[in-house]
Amino acid sequence: MKYIFVTGGVVSSLGKGLAAASIGTLLEHRGLTTLMQKFDPYLNVDPGTMSPYQHGEVYVLDDGAETDLDLGHYERFTSGVLSRMNNMTSGQVFDAVIKKERRGDYLGKTVQFIPHVTDEIKSRMHQVTVDNPDTDVLITEIGGTVGDMEGLLFIEALRQFALEVGKENVCFIHVTLLPYIKAAGEAKTKPTQQSVAKLRELGIQPDIIICRTETDLDEENRKKIAMFCNVERKNVVAFRDVAHTIYECPLDLRRDKIDRLVVDKLGLGHTPSPALEEWERFVQRVIHPKHKVTIAVAGKYIELQDAYKSIYESLIHAGAHHDTKVQIVRVEAEAIEDHGAKAVIGDVDGILVPGGFGDRGIEGKILAAKYARENRIPFFGICLGMQIATIEFARNVCGLKQANSTEFDKVTKYPVICLQEEQKGIEDMGATMRLGSSESILFTGTKAADLYGNIERIHERHRHRYEANVNYLDRLQAAGLVISALTQSEKLTEIVELPQDQHPWFMGVQFHPEFKSTPWAGHPLFTSYVKAALEQHARQHQSANAAVKVAA
Repeated sequence: MKYIFVTGGVVSSLGKGLAAASIGTLLEHRGLTTLMQKFDPYLNVDPGTMSPYQHGEVYVLDDGAETDLDLGHYERFTSGVLSRMNNMTSGQVFDAVIKKERRGDYLGKTVQFIPHVTDEIKSRMHQVTVDNPDTDVLITEIGGTVGDMEGLLFIEALRQFALEVGKENVCFIHVTLLPYIKAAGEAKTKPTQQSVAKLRELGIQPDIIICRTETDLDEENRKKIAMFCNVERKNVVAFRDVAHTIYECPLDLRRDKIDRLVVDKLGLGHTPSPALEEWERFVQRVIHPKHKVTIAVAGKYIELQDAYKSIYESLIHAGAHHDTKVQIVRVEAEAIEDHGAKAVIGDVDGILVPGGFGDRGIEGKILAAKYARENRIPFFGICLGMQIATIEFARNVCGLKQANSTEFDKVTKYPVICLQEEQKGIEDMGATMRLGSSESILFTGTKAADLYGNIERIHERHRHRYEANVNYLDRLQAAGLVISALTQSEKLTEIVELPQDQHPWFMGVQFHPEFKSTPWAGHPLFTSYVKAALEQHARQHQSANAAVKVAA
């Protein structure tokens, strides 16, 4: 196996994850098999208990691991199957070391940062290597910024690991900032020089330097960076701000042939140039769509770009499938509570309520679901969004006016949503929810079954504690709510929908389909939802034209 390590310097949010994922894309299109992982230096065991304001979206893998959102980029850009082994934090490292010390695994020795902590980090890489013998290249992104105290042990572990496996099998890539000073009218290389100098102080000489830049990288600056950072000029690569979509990133990095540089460094130069035609066609459909729809996303963390990252990306995938630009209107749920759904949401082609926790904005989300149902606007509820749709239906169709979830009202008269039985008595917050992929049974004759191709079983990823109360399912179904999927063992509700004679597209799912959407495959629910939004847009256009003719 060959190894690529991606570090970053100067500032955070440089796009290391996208750079790493893009390199994975290019290598896979050269016929190589890749696997990606991320090391995060924070002390949290995982991001599962972190606020979206701190960390953005928590991305869930098939095995139930709550991981960094960059792993979403990895799965969308590459085909490697990821697990909890592909995301490691300092919290996990120290937890493992302390447990070993308590068991006596160190045989009475003094436990030290070096070698015990660094050995634990290296052991993860060795284990991933053993577990994935058919992988050609393991790409590891190191979170944080080079020089930060919390990341020093990871850098030291990488230095040691490169010596152990042979430097000919390792490629170090450093992502750094090349700021453009408008007042001076030029880009400055000094931050890059300083960042690389810090990395070299720690014992690592980068093989390739990726310069994140607003402008192109001129030859003079390329030459200067190469000289002061001790790399060949061709190994200084520009990573430009993309104009339209993150899926342009592999194409941008390909301009400087970073994949060729990597395979040459790792002795994989026999591979062919990447076949990127399909990827380019996808990008062109995103950039130059023939159609447009508007979808309102009503959420709690709507002002945060990364809070619902995977949902936004899934809508892009589905839009490209239909040659359609999905214009997202971000709606603060609390604003709906204050001003009403029609005033805040207005005329849109679809409404989506994403997952979440806590009672802030809940009544606004319920009003959004009601607005969609009564006005026959395509509605998609995900996780909490499914629970919201159920509460709204119970209140306004079944007549259970005080219906609610026990998460928001512990003494509600009609607890149509309640805590799962296995969740009762659990006190710890981290990794205690229903997490990861599980099997559901689809009922024939439902819209959901049709969208999945009439298969009997589906496997989707979950992240929740509350569920539709089985004691109310008969009453909900009698009033017209269709239960289209259940878990086989617990009989937990997985999908609810309205019949097509009542609503063109109204569906809520307890799982997170956005975690399984990719540019090349999309997800059947998102693809169908965008199609329904297109049809809604056409209906609205026809109605508007008819109104104009009548007025004339």
